[in-house]
Amino acid sequence: MEIKISFPGNKKVAAEVNGFSVLTDQPKEAGGDGAAPTPFDLFLASIGACAGIFTLGFCRKRGIATDGLEITERVEWDEAEHRVSQIAIDIALPKGFPEKYRDSLLHAVNLCTVKKHIFAPPRFKVQAL
Repeated sequence: MEIKISFPGNKKVAAEVNGFSVLTDQPKEAGGDGAAPTPFDLFLASIGACAGIFTLGFCRKRGIATDGLEITERVEWDEAEHRVSQIAIDIALPKGFPEKYRDSLLHAVNLCTVKKHIFAPPRFKVQAL
């Protein structure tokens, strides 16, 4: 996989991924235009979205209705360390969700590919050509 990065103006950065353009920006108070999420916001959103696709797949595979299914991701920030200290993923189960699947659902969500890469990060090789 190859992702191309371009710079469309001011502090905007775009990533071309599989035919899609993902735009990022910085907030106005950081000199950007506030026209798009920051790269770090997208990173955090990818964690919740990954939990979401695993949750949705789990329910669909078992024929469980997803009306009312919702995920809230809460991010706690450590000001002293200037980093995220905890990410909580709360899954509001749909009405009638079978209790017998609760633990299995949590196990499935914990298999999220994004989360797995945080616990076993890839090596980075940065070079100027």
